[in-house]
Amino acid sequence: MSNLAYYIVAILVGSVVGVVGTGFHLGVEAALDWPAVLRERSGLEGYYLLAAGAGIAALCTVTAVWLVRRFAPEAAGSGVQEIEGAMAGMRVVRWHRVLPVKFVGGLLALGSGLVAGREGPTIHMGASIAKAAADWQRLSGADMHGLLAAGGAAGLAAAFNAPLAAILFVIEETRRQFPYSGRTYAAVGLACVMSGIVTTALSGAEPYMLMPVAEVALVQLPVFAVMGLILGVAGVVFNTVLIWSLDHARRFGLRTSFYLLPALVGLAIGALMFLRPEATQGGELLAVQLTKENLPLAVLAFIVMIRFVMTMASYSAGAPGGIFAPILALATTIGLVYGSALDMVMPLPDGMAAALAVAAMGGLFASTIGAPLVGMVLVAELTGAYTVLLPVIVTTLVANIVAQALGGRPIYEVLLERTLALEAQSQGMAEAASGVPPTQS
Repeated sequence: MSNLAYYIVAILVGSVVGVVGTGFHLGVEAALDWPAVLRERSGLEGYYLLAAGAGIAALCTVTAVWLVRRFAPEAAGSGVQEIEGAMAGMRVVRWHRVLPVKFVGGLLALGSGLVAGREGPTIHMGASIAKAAADWQRLSGADMHGLLAAGGAAGLAAAFNAPLAAILFVIEETRRQFPYSGRTYAAVGLACVMSGIVTTALSGAEPYMLMPVAEVALVQLPVFAVMGLILGVAGVVFNTVLIWSLDHARRFGLRTSFYLLPALVGLAIGALMFLRPEATQGGELLAVQLTKENLPLAVLAFIVMIRFVMTMASYSAGAPGGIFAPILALATTIGLVYGSALDMVMPLPDGMAAALAVAAMGGLFASTIGAPLVGMVLVAELTGAYTVLLPVIVTTLVANIVAQALGGRPIYEVLLERTLALEAQSQGMAEAASGVPPTQS
């Protein structure tokens, strides 16, 4: 295939991903109106309202997990590790089943209120659309892998309307798998640009997490460096607990049923949608809201704890959903907790809390995902807070350095290794059950 034809395919992929990603985004937002509709139209109150909400969320979550387990097991969770594995030749993108399951299952899971992000599903769906285009054009090898990266990046661009961060995501996050060449690199850029154009045309150009933030004096930079240290530790803890939660959820499912945990998580989410809505959903809008409310330290600390727990529970349930958005919301709250605690010791300048919240996003993103450059740019594109770019850089770099010093590894790298290990284990058990020696399988 000529370069021109390859670029045209990339442009088409980016355009389709933009439409699908925006449709998914708008669908999730519409689905999340169900608590208000239930409260206004059902006539239920008190415990009856909570019970009905819990039942709805549990039904949606269990149905999403059933779709995944029945039709596309690889559609569980984020899907980013699946794309990285496919680009490395270790996984296969079965777009026929992933695309519908990720879309419908993602709408059910995220619409129920699970603490999960839409960016994971859009990245996986973007790569699935790219794989469909690659099959259509009979592409293989580097061309196919490059198109997978272009589709996945276009999915990230559509999720957050952040095309530059999406391009950098390929450079930094998939640096070990991406087949670098002028041809593939240009395809990624074209797909992201087209996805951004379509997303902007359909949903507007305003940053999704717009946060006006005042400039920070250079003398305050050490405050951000210390926060980066805290976030470096927090990122390692986050990743460790996430893997621990997944492993224990699997053991629990093997002992009982793989639908019991999703049902329990859904019941909790449904009730919390009425009792503590800040403990539910991806959290992008919550992050913006918290920076404006000036909540007490104890309340912010409670939100950090409950969102951490519900993030682990939601991701372990096995439904489609990403972790970018929960990480960003959790980071915002940690930044506000840090600012509130610091303000009790030394009064902070006006607007400093919002600056700490924005910078914290980049710090926790870097220490968990292991992509500091993406974190810096993603935060800037999401919030429009270019006035605090230097504090964001300081926080992000320190957090990344601390996480590496503590032995932390990028979460998607660990998730991919876990997926491959479980697949090998399953194959070994199947061979043992059939009596076929491993050398003959």
